Amino acid sequence: MAPETPEAPARSPVRAVAEDYGLVVVAGLFAVLGLAGIALYVLDPGAAESLLRRYGLAALLFAFVLEGAMLLYFAPSEALVPAAVTVLAGRAEGYHVPTVAAILLVAVVGATAGQTVLFLLAKRGGREWLLARPWFRVDEGRLDRFGDAFDSYGVLAVPVSNTLLFTRGMLTVPAGVAGMTTRRFVALSALGTLSFELLLAGATMGVLELL
Repeated sequence: MAPETPEAPARSPVRAVAEDYGLVVVAGLFAVLGLAGIALYVLDPGAAESLLRRYGLAALLFAFVLEGAMLLYFAPSEALVPAAVTVLAGRAEGYHVPTVAAILLVAVVGATAGQTVLFLLAKRGGREWLLARPWFRVDEGRLDRFGDAFDSYGVLAVPVSNTLLFTRGMLTVPAGVAGMTTRRFVALSALGTLSFELLLAGATMGVLELL
């Protein structure tokens, strides 16, 4: 007589919905965020500055979540911190350093949150699932190249790529597909974003010219 197969543990309704439809819900949310960003930044070229003046750091956080999730393809992400430093921290006598520090904190938190969501989608849904999503605008060839970079240089490729202008976020999906721990990814992603935004803030304030 064949041994009985143990029954799978019962799932709670909340867990069942999260496991069965979680990816779909997050993908739909990403699509909505992307469309909202397009409406704000493309249809109204002055929207970024007006949002910063009206909503301050909350608008910056929203923009950086989009940037981290690679949904800010319609606007130059490298202009976010310089614009925020100029609009929010600029004073007649110079720059308000505590406000600059708050801007950097928001940038790191927002970008890391967006990248972590994309990382978890890659970890859970896989590479092919992401490539099939209309809001994921990275083609297979570029993803392969950055996947090779991750294979060659390992986890250090995450903060290094986040520090460079044209490679920010491109190691997020390869790191998720490779099964990197979420805690390690969050730390490395935040480190790279902090170094990148520090350089941008320093350049905006003229600090780099003094070095």
